[in-house]
Order: sequence, then C-alpha cells, then structure tokens
Amino acid sequence: MVKLTQNVQAAFEPETSYAVSTDGALTHFGLLDTFDPRAVEMAITPVASLGHSTEPFHAAGPINVTLPIKVALQGTGWKSLLGRALGYINPGGSIYTPAYLGSTADSLAVLAKETGGDFTLVTGVVPNEVTLEADYTAGGYATLDCACTGYYSVDDTDMNVTGDFLTENYSDVSFPSAPTTDPLLPTDITIGYTTATENTFQITGPSGSYVEVGERYMLFYGSDNALHSSITTSGTDSVSVAGICDLTDGTVDTVGELDGVINLKSNWAVTATGETSLSVNLLKGVYQTGTQRYIPNVNSTTAALTSITNLKRFSLKVGNNNVAIPGRVEGADGSIKWLQNSKIARGNADITLDIAMTAENETFYDIYRGNTNNGVIPLMRIDLGASVGSIALTNGTITSFSRPMSASGEIEESMTIKFRGNGDMHNFSKYAISADWDMTNL
Repeated sequence: MVKLTQNVQAAFEPETSYAVSTDGALTHFGLLDTFDPRAVEMAITPVASLGHSTEPFHAAGPINVTLPIKVALQGTGWKSLLGRALGYINPGGSIYTPAYLGSTADSLAVLAKETGGDFTLVTGVVPNEVTLEADYTAGGYATLDCACTGYYSVDDTDMNVTGDFLTENYSDVSFPSAPTTDPLLPTDITIGYTTATENTFQITGPSGSYVEVGERYMLFYGSDNALHSSITTSGTDSVSVAGICDLTDGTVDTVGELDGVINLKSNWAVTATGETSLSVNLLKGVYQTGTQRYIPNVNSTTAALTSITNLKRFSLKVGNNNVAIPGRVEGADGSIKWLQNSKIARGNADITLDIAMTAENETFYDIYRGNTNNGVIPLMRIDLGASVGSIALTNGTITSFSRPMSASGEIEESMTIKFRGNGDMHNFSKYAISADWDMTNL
C-alpha cells in the first residue's frame, strides 16, 4: 500500500527542557503544507584503503535530525513555532510571551500520526529559521515556513512510544482534532510603519535602574537586575505582576496614562500627562533610567501606524543561526548514539523583512538614501488581527532597494530591511523584534 499525504497529521507538546516532555496534552498543528518527521541524515563516510577497488568501510558519523514544517496560520501551532524562534520568555509570574529574542533554544516534542496506526515521534524540535510570508497577488493562505532541528526520531505502532532510544507514553491522551477556524489570508494582515518619533515620555528611576519596552509589556528593573517591586499591582489592572506593566490594558493604553502607574513609586517619576499617543508605540528596547531621560515614541493614536496599502508580497525571516553541539548520548533503551543535535545553543539572530509593493511615492527610497530620519525606520508593525496578535520591528535599515521598470505594466519596488532594536543598556538589540501573544501552554 502506498503512503498518502492525506493520511498524515501532526501535533506537538512543549518540552520542559531540551528533549524532555511530560507526555501531556497535545495540540494539533493545523493545516500542513510541508512536513517530514523522518528527515534523518546518518552521515555515513566511505573510507578508502589501499588494496581495495572501492571504499571497504563505511564510518558512521553523528546522526542529524531535521524537521521541515510549513503550516498555515491556523490555530496555535504556528504561534508556538514563531514564538519559540523569537523566545519563550517568562519575565515573571505566569506571563509567557515572545517579548524579545531569547537566549535559550526552547523545544517541542512533535508526534506525527498516519491513518492506520503508525506514529513518528521527534523530540527536541527547535525552530532554527522561520519565515512568515504572504502573497497578495495569488490565492492561498499566509504561511509559516520553518527549518527545525531535532534531537532524535523514532517510530512506533501506537502512541505509547517505548522500547527504543526514546520513550514517551502518549497513550493516556487523545490525539487532538484539527482546529476549525479559518487560516489567515494575506488580506487579514497589515503592515504599518513610521518615519519619525518624538520625545514626550520622560522617565526617571532609582540609581542603576532600567526599563525594557516590548510590544505588550514594559518591565521595570532595579540595579540588582530584579523586577522592581515598587511598581505594584495595587490600584491598577495593568500590573498583574510587580514590575511588569501591560501596555495593552485599557487603563494605560496611552503614554499619558502611564504616569498613574509609575509616578512617585519609590523614586520613579514620569512626565507625560495628557499625551494621547499609544503606549504600544514606544520604541522597543532597553533604556537606563538612573538619570532622567526620554524614551522615544511614535506620535500616533493608532497601532496601525501608516499602513502600506499597496503590498504585493512580504516575508519576515527570523534566522537564529543556532549552534548544534554533537555528543555521545545514552538512550532510554541503554543504546549509545552519536547525535549531531545532542544540545542546541542559540546563535546570533538575523531579523529580515522583505517587501514587494506597487511603487507609489519616494518615501522608502528617501529613507534608503538617508534623506529621511538618517536612513532609519523607527518602528514597523505586522498586525495579524485583534484576536491574533502583532509583531513590532524596531529600528530598521533598508539594506537593498530595487525599482525596475519595463515598457509595460506597473512599477514595482522591493526592499530588504534589517532590524536592531533601540536603547542604551544591556542587550537592547534583543528587542529588534517583539510579539504580543500569550505563549502559556504553547
């Protein structure tokens, strides 16, 4: 009997640590475009020898497991993959969000099911490079294309995967149903930008203090690098964990309203009363607040910023350049294997947005030439819908710009933009990209 793709489904579980899961509830990935849970390279090296007509020996190298997976933006599977490519961040309490580029390689266990009872389990699945893309000129859904690495892959005839190098028992949980919501279309996604910022939010904190501003949360730290407890939960719904303010809460959704949360709280002071620009339009980054300073903000009362209305295609690529660490590993069955991805370390990330659009004016060309805002796009936002979430991109530089012309047809311009975050303290570049959705149980 031939293998049919329509018989294959895939689900995942967040791992508690690399290649370690709880055998808990699974979540369906949704609409799959590309998937291969058996992409295993054995790294066999033929070894030549004098006195032989061909290589008489085949030396085994480290086993390299990869998992290509391309999904539509349906359900929560794509959020888990993209969120882990950014960073599965827990700044405090029960808050989990892809607020910035993390320092650890968070992983998933992926279980593939084929109608008829065959299962394949891949553990230690880490997104190395993910691309969010949409084409406004053709039919089809927006997609997330992921190049993942894996720890190891095994097969079994049921969900109790035992008797091999890996042992995971999912027989006590049900294989989940596919999500029923429609995947996102390109027209559900908008991209906005701004060409300028202003200084209306002035803040001062205790000596050695600093703040981190993300797409959803503003984090307040003392000189000891711990969340500052004076930013309390008392009297506001915007602070559910001391030191963490939810900028999307209705009580602080403008910059001017933040003073009620921050001002006069144990040497914290803010000057922004009456300012109506949205709090989420503060530039994302890490800022020292031991002395009085401004945090730049976009003068806008809408999160949409200035929308690009003539998009043709876009792709947002998060390339983490993760580092695989080969090693000798003993499995659950006592066997020894040489695994290429025995451990994974986060690399130096590359955040790239490629845009193709119908040429309309000289806005982006002037930025590219450095004639506007010194060649920097302070803030861009990919809005996926109010019920889905958004992605902020900070301090973009247009690294290439093209506007070819032909004797007929429209004039199309394309550009590549790279982002680097904002601020003046610690690793502010981690805020080059920041998303706002909840990663709890994802």
